[in-house]
Amino acid sequence: MIYFDHAATTPVKQEVKKAMDPYFSDKWGNPSSIYGLGREAREAMCEARQTIMGILGAERPSEIIFTSGATESNNLALKGVAEAAAFEIGGPPHIIVSAIEHHCVLDTAKHLESSFGAEVTYLSVNEEGLVNPLDVEKAIKDNTVLVSVMLGNNEMGAIEPVKEISGVIKGEREKREKKGDKTPLYFHTDAVQAFAFMPVKVDELGVDMLSLTAHKFYGPKGVGLLYVRTGTKFAPQQKGGAQEKGRRAGTENVPYIVGMAKAMEMAEKNREAYSKKVGELTDYLVKRVKEIPKIELIGPKNKEKRLPHIANFLFKGVEGESILINLDMLGFAASSGSACTSGSLEPSHVTKAMGYSDLEAHGTVRFSLGELNKRSDIDELMKHLPGIIEKLRAMSPIKE
Repeated sequence: MIYFDHAATTPVKQEVKKAMDPYFSDKWGNPSSIYGLGREAREAMCEARQTIMGILGAERPSEIIFTSGATESNNLALKGVAEAAAFEIGGPPHIIVSAIEHHCVLDTAKHLESSFGAEVTYLSVNEEGLVNPLDVEKAIKDNTVLVSVMLGNNEMGAIEPVKEISGVIKGEREKREKKGDKTPLYFHTDAVQAFAFMPVKVDELGVDMLSLTAHKFYGPKGVGLLYVRTGTKFAPQQKGGAQEKGRRAGTENVPYIVGMAKAMEMAEKNREAYSKKVGELTDYLVKRVKEIPKIELIGPKNKEKRLPHIANFLFKGVEGESILINLDMLGFAASSGSACTSGSLEPSHVTKAMGYSDLEAHGTVRFSLGELNKRSDIDELMKHLPGIIEKLRAMSPIKE
């Protein structure tokens, strides 16, 4: 198999696995236990938390909450802030999210609308998938308590103007302070796809909450974190224990937490070289795939505004799923969008938000590159892809 789907998941590095191994069967204590075996596990977890604090630029250990992954982290951020704010402001809170967020953000926002009575604004994006910070400013209301805009999009790689949006939010906070308005306003970002490729420092980004999951940067699946800046008010969603300072009940997954910290440490150390290598491969992929007639690269045309590992192509007159099936039969792994929706027949909400029709959105294929790839993989792909497209276009009822 030639793997072109690193945005979906990555294999666990041997160094990460080695760091995790002792905590499965040798140092297997419950970190909440007071005896030696428990203290040993708790110490490993504390060391992991300190490592992650340093990488993200957090000020206190309590700002790092360990979760089962980014889906839980994003749920916790949105639901937690909305619930806490509703009691504080005495009415329905207003939340702003971009229309191209991962489904775990969008579905949570829709849940808050339908089941909690929250107001939600879904920010539009331009044809390149970028949010306009001025649109954020216009969308803010008196009862707005949270803005959530991802750092890097998982389907077409757009790097969103998070720093500029944080400036807008800071300005709104200052206005409220001058008026004596104590309504809170927080900024959350899903940094899952971006972390391996760009520095993620919470103060530089200007965020109050930030979500990560380990399996996007060569760590294990099933573990993630939510950074929560001190002073951010939110209601815990998982109850039944005092773990994570009472904000996320449940016995912590010590080996996976250790693995996530190791993976983050390695990602930060190797980020520049890794980004350069993967970016060059992606540039070569784009150049070669553009040899095929009637295709379009989705997302920012300026590669500086796009994550270096993602290239999403619209193949006109062909269904993306058909391309993927043909590639799979030849041993190539790619995707038609987010891995979490790969079983869905619905067109990509991201592509549609960028102004493409349902028909066009069905014709996209995402290639995402990483450590498993080399230049010869792309050459091998191009021995087959033009023929697949030609065959499918000849068979397709879709005519351009």
